[in-house]
Amino acid sequence: MKSHIPPSHRNPIKFRMPTADNLVPIRLDIEIDGQRYKDAFTWNPSDPDSEVVVFAKRTVKDLKLPPAFVTQIAQSIQSQLVEFRSYEGQDMHVGEKIVPIKLDLRVNHTLIRDQFLWNLNNMESDPEEFARTFCTDMGIEDPEVGPAIAFAIREQLYEIAVQNVATVKESRITKKGRRGIEYLSACKTGVVAVDLVKLFGHRSSVVRKRKEWDVYEPIVDILSNEEVEALEAREDRIAR
Repeated sequence: MKSHIPPSHRNPIKFRMPTADNLVPIRLDIEIDGQRYKDAFTWNPSDPDSEVVVFAKRTVKDLKLPPAFVTQIAQSIQSQLVEFRSYEGQDMHVGEKIVPIKLDLRVNHTLIRDQFLWNLNNMESDPEEFARTFCTDMGIEDPEVGPAIAFAIREQLYEIAVQNVATVKESRITKKGRRGIEYLSACKTGVVAVDLVKLFGHRSSVVRKRKEWDVYEPIVDILSNEEVEALEAREDRIAR
């Protein structure tokens, strides 16, 4: 049975990703001597650090990248893991909170735009399951789209979790009375507390507000080769 934090629970919990699997979203964008490597994936922060170097070496070998990439890949992953672990053990406020999740990404020839609400109280939520269901419902066949959607969700949830750590710290410093935590939390996310059980039910993590279906319905476009080339050229110019 999926566990939820009761709506009346306003005390902080220890930092973690608000999902079933406590995974760190890792993003790499490394360029050496004109050769560029980009990737995005999740990492278990409990895995031994020795696995980072093993992964970096295997990636360089599989993609036939120059040996110099091994150190850069390993250092980038390690630095992101260190940042994530720096929050572990710290208090994180959740309370009665829902947050908007926005998708605006391109994976190969597939362009996805969507917006929905996510229940932070459901610590058993599964972005990968949501992504698989999304791809099935929208008829998306590219196997790389699902993982990209799940990663985008996890990346936003991670950012929100970090903000919630800051919320607890700020509330303790400001000491603005009994409503300090709720007020700061609402200011950080722009979300007002609601009856989550009524909105989501007992098992759900995601909801689309009926009155916004026409505005925020999922949009999936399949781009032509020319459109993809134009977008990639623009992305390269921005990156420089």
